[in-house]
Amino acid sequence: MGPREPPPPEAAPVPVDRVILDAALPVLRRLPDACVDLVYIDPPFATGQVRRLQSIRTGRGARVRRGFAGRTYMWEVVADLSFRDDMPLPAYLAFLRHHLVEAHRVLKETGSIYLHLDFHAVHHARLIMDEIFGADRFLNEIIWAYDYGGRPRDRWPRKHDNILWYARGARWAFQREAIDRIPYMAPGLVGPDKAARGKLPTDVWWMTIVPTNGRERTGYPTQKPERLLQRIITASSRPGDLVLDFFAGSGTTGVVARRLQRHYLLVDINPQAVAIARDRLARLATPQPRLDDQG
Repeated sequence: MGPREPPPPEAAPVPVDRVILDAALPVLRRLPDACVDLVYIDPPFATGQVRRLQSIRTGRGARVRRGFAGRTYMWEVVADLSFRDDMPLPAYLAFLRHHLVEAHRVLKETGSIYLHLDFHAVHHARLIMDEIFGADRFLNEIIWAYDYGGRPRDRWPRKHDNILWYARGARWAFQREAIDRIPYMAPGLVGPDKAARGKLPTDVWWMTIVPTNGRERTGYPTQKPERLLQRIITASSRPGDLVLDFFAGSGTTGVVARRLQRHYLLVDINPQAVAIARDRLARLATPQPRLDDQG
């Protein structure tokens, strides 16, 4: 008999309940196959701009602003957060494809992915997702509709984002009975019991953005409301599942996952974003998350 072959190396443990400051792709490539139950990502939108948001405080500071009825008041900038979203489209699509290939690999056979974009690149992304996941794995294009911001005079105002939902395999989680209900538009036509319960949402979700003075507002550009993530995570995962967000931004995915008793793994390359996510998670009830400087 020849020498015995050494046993295969044990797979590295899957990071759980961690916030990682790093580029997404190397972190994804270190994850084992089929280890994640749900992926939600809100990547850059290929807007060709630097996304920036300043938070101000009135009543002090050296700057003067004119307000209602000609009144003036002092103000100062207390936070100035930004990230680059100016990648040329061909490079952006290649960037997106690399990440989606890895997302497909790390998803369990019963897992699914929500890809959150807008009009700039969603039509390209749909074709990429069909190629990687298969057109038969497409489940929904969810329209998140809101109403805020300016209104152009030469076209219909753009007031929605697009969220593509794909399954990894032939079966996927959909916790129908756990999903929040919405009012019927004509409750008198369905009877009092149904009207009191409400109806299951369709693939068009009317939800407000994070309010300017809202409790959850962090000041991070493009922060998504907790209610949006609550619906997604509730519907497409179960308690104890692992939810991955590798463009984590302000950490909303982790905050909601933790409240819903799911595990989370958050990754972002922006130190400002990671600091905000860590702060939000640290404010939640114990046990506290493990926070790593690097993956």
